[in-house]
Amino acid sequence: MSSYAAPLKDMRFAIRELAGLSEISALPGCQEVNAELVDAVLSEAAKFAQEVLDPLNRDGDKAGATLADGKVTAPKGFKEAYRQFIEAGWNGLGGPAEFGGQGLPHIVSTPVQEIWKSANMALCLCPMLTSGVLEALKAHGSPEQQKAWMPKLTSGEWTGTMNLTEPQAGSDLSAVRARAVREGSHYRIQGTKIFITWGEHDLTENIVHLVLARTPDAPEGVKGISLFIVPKFRVKPDGALGERNDIRCVSIEHKLGIHASPTCVLAYGDQKGAIGYLVGEENRGLEYMFTMMNHARLSVGVEGVAVAERAYQHALEYARTRVQGREIGQRGGDRVTIIHHPDVRRMLMSMRAQTEAMRALAYFTAAALDRARHHPDPAEKRRSQGLLDLLTPVVKGWCTEQGVEIASTGIQVHGGMGFVEETGAAQYLRDARITTIYEGTTGIQANDLVGRKVGFEKGASALAAIGAMRQIDARLAAVGEELASARANLKEAVDHLESATRWIVETFPSAPKAVAAVSVPYLKLFGTVAGGWMMARAALIAQERLKQPDADRDFLHGKLATARFYGEHELPRAATLAREVTRGADSVLALDPAKF
Repeated sequence: MSSYAAPLKDMRFAIRELAGLSEISALPGCQEVNAELVDAVLSEAAKFAQEVLDPLNRDGDKAGATLADGKVTAPKGFKEAYRQFIEAGWNGLGGPAEFGGQGLPHIVSTPVQEIWKSANMALCLCPMLTSGVLEALKAHGSPEQQKAWMPKLTSGEWTGTMNLTEPQAGSDLSAVRARAVREGSHYRIQGTKIFITWGEHDLTENIVHLVLARTPDAPEGVKGISLFIVPKFRVKPDGALGERNDIRCVSIEHKLGIHASPTCVLAYGDQKGAIGYLVGEENRGLEYMFTMMNHARLSVGVEGVAVAERAYQHALEYARTRVQGREIGQRGGDRVTIIHHPDVRRMLMSMRAQTEAMRALAYFTAAALDRARHHPDPAEKRRSQGLLDLLTPVVKGWCTEQGVEIASTGIQVHGGMGFVEETGAAQYLRDARITTIYEGTTGIQANDLVGRKVGFEKGASALAAIGAMRQIDARLAAVGEELASARANLKEAVDHLESATRWIVETFPSAPKAVAAVSVPYLKLFGTVAGGWMMARAALIAQERLKQPDADRDFLHGKLATARFYGEHELPRAATLAREVTRGADSVLALDPAKF
């Protein structure tokens, strides 16, 4: 079994050169964030991940979380690791400073999230959800609620969850039936919530649930949903814990992967009703919850990057050590490790190139989030928000879909040994599979992309992004033959993306169902081309850096080789995906549902 080592060189390159660390550092509230600080944070995070989190990953997967008498126990070592995690201040890295957090921008916290998820995704889902609760309360909670709940959520002394769906609802939250009846200054909550990640556990003394429910006179559909804070233990005015709330863990799911992360069914109000506190106004709960969900979508996209990186490292280590066969073309001589075989090298290059492109796009999007929040120019804030809104479903959908593909390729590198659990390669595929479903399936992300982000705004943000992709062409041309392949492949891919985008803009008003039928291919097309844009930018920067006398030549030549591979092996997918978008809708809808 290989151990995880954070790819710090590539992470620093993506943060500084592709996401634009210096620009973020110049923003109000971000001036203390410089390259030295980022390097120190990443180095310490990498050390903690390698020494504390990664050693628990495999055993946690084998043991899983357990439920007995309504209490969930995390695998051995998880509670102690989480205690070290919060004592080291990691939980508050991006948390608001006024509540004890460090307030670092997303261009720093996002790479750290990648490190956590690569090392131990199951455990680190817990603090990820807590950060989402903090986002929602910061945006929509009252000053009193923020004072009562946010300090201990920021420190990690308490954890948070979001309770959206129910057995009959699935992704259709208009079907939520949980009830909330007002009783003085609070509400009594009754109902059942499913798929609650870390909804019950023994890591902390309290858990703060954000719960969607309906008041008795609420209108039907999504407009009648309200949002409530419902703690596992009630909190007294002095901040001490009071009596146990009327919440019970009925069961935990037996899942394909992330076995160490308890996915709970929670029953609210089996007795008098769980006491909850309204966030904001009644009937605006879904609006408030989307603050948390959009935050989580970017985080889940980073999970796709993280699992891909871990699967790549595992496959690379196996390929370097597994001796099998002789090199092609040699009749004699010693047997060689499988990394010498061309097809194994093709698979490893595919894993490496896609992961680097995904990482760059995720960090670039995190920087757009920082600009949208901190930029002093209102016009630039709006532009950055538009870019963020456009790229969030792409990062979430494309990075997780590719994460599954990369983890699957990792098993293929191992051959038959990858299909058995002993090598550990299978865990990454099992764990990766949930990421395409978390916070809305790929289809939901794609419908959001083609509907709200392209169709409704007539392609304004998408075409602006495509224009930015085209601006790099002149710089690639100036380099000459060295990057001619990268230039040609990117130009052709951007052409395909633009033609598909214009088809969606033209088709959406009259045939939205046809657009929805090809929304996932469009999302994959956008991700593939945007990833190629990042890789071409990386190649340009690497070419420039190679002119410096103290250049890290091996690393930079590796960047050029990986960018070339991406252009020649990944970007050609754009042609097929664009054809699928512009010509494939009719065949999707040709067969009547009753005739399947």
